[in-house]
Amino acid sequence: MLWFAIGCMLPSFLISLVVTRLMISWAPQLGLIDQPAARKSHTNPTPLGGGLGIVLGVVLTLGMAHGLVWAIGQNLLPASLLPADLNVHLDGVLYRAPQMWGLLTAGLILSIVGLVDDVRPVSWRFRLIIQFLVAMAVIAADIRATMFDIPPIISWTLTVFWLVLLINSLNFLDNMDGLTSGITLISSILFAIVMLTQTSEPRWLVAGMLLVIAGACSGFLVWNWSPARIFMGDAGSTFLGLMLGCLTILGTFYDVKSSADTHVMLAPLCVLAVPLYDFLSVMTIRIKRGLSPFHADKNHFSHRLVDLGLSRKNAVLTIYLCTITTGLAGLLLYRLPGWGSAWTVIVLVICVLLMISILETAGRRAARQREEAK
Repeated sequence: MLWFAIGCMLPSFLISLVVTRLMISWAPQLGLIDQPAARKSHTNPTPLGGGLGIVLGVVLTLGMAHGLVWAIGQNLLPASLLPADLNVHLDGVLYRAPQMWGLLTAGLILSIVGLVDDVRPVSWRFRLIIQFLVAMAVIAADIRATMFDIPPIISWTLTVFWLVLLINSLNFLDNMDGLTSGITLISSILFAIVMLTQTSEPRWLVAGMLLVIAGACSGFLVWNWSPARIFMGDAGSTFLGLMLGCLTILGTFYDVKSSADTHVMLAPLCVLAVPLYDFLSVMTIRIKRGLSPFHADKNHFSHRLVDLGLSRKNAVLTIYLCTITTGLAGLLLYRLPGWGSAWTVIVLVICVLLMISILETAGRRAARQREEAK
């Protein structure tokens, strides 16, 4: 499995690393520059479009993998190029390839809309409509929630709202150097561990796609770590949100063939608890104040940690640790027998979120006191 992980992550890492570096030079010529503003964290004009490095890292790597599998299936290349335990799944990979390309096409559409928005702001209503249409198109590719025997209409509705929620959660989270790329990297690796080790048999395709995403985020993070030389922009964050949303659905965390109980369905919510909490809390604050829910501000958890005196880098590292904590709690669900034991993990995650809430409240108070002192 180690070589499988390296084989998935290394190509996407290198492609993302190179393309992102090129975008640092090309972005100003394309009008992709994020100017400092009162509601933004950076103080210098910074190139946008780094999300293209992530997108190409994922798409090109999966394209090469598909080409390799096809060539082996056509006897153009020897099967010995792949480990024996993977060769038995080649037919399944080719069978699922149209679904994979449908998902990637949906991601590319969101990326293009995000790239246009990075150059010239697009109405949030238009972007939201596109997100819902893309989510419905994904359902047409047979990517939908399949928990037990729920009616199709409920399955489709849950899938659409889950995808739109993840798209916007990752987009909102992109408010500080290294934040969205780092959280996606952590989440993808944790989800891949579940797919490879906690199900009745390894789910190689879903795990492989997650590891490819992790590699692409790693390559981008080299240039996005504080101080960032480039931002991913909406082209990257919306793409990542859709990918994580779809792969958490395709992963089927509850496996009726294994000894795992139904409580393991909570694993994705545990892993993504912090970005989901951040999104919902910020939306609540904006609506309470009578503002548009998509009105940019500094009410995110990362901003409140800075208000408490942390550097931006340490604020991001703190959020990384919170995500790792809730993510490990999600992994722990697979080691616990039944809902009675699972409640310990649920309470643990709730405690982490309550600590975040306390820190946010203290951060808002500190920011308000500084404003009054002026």
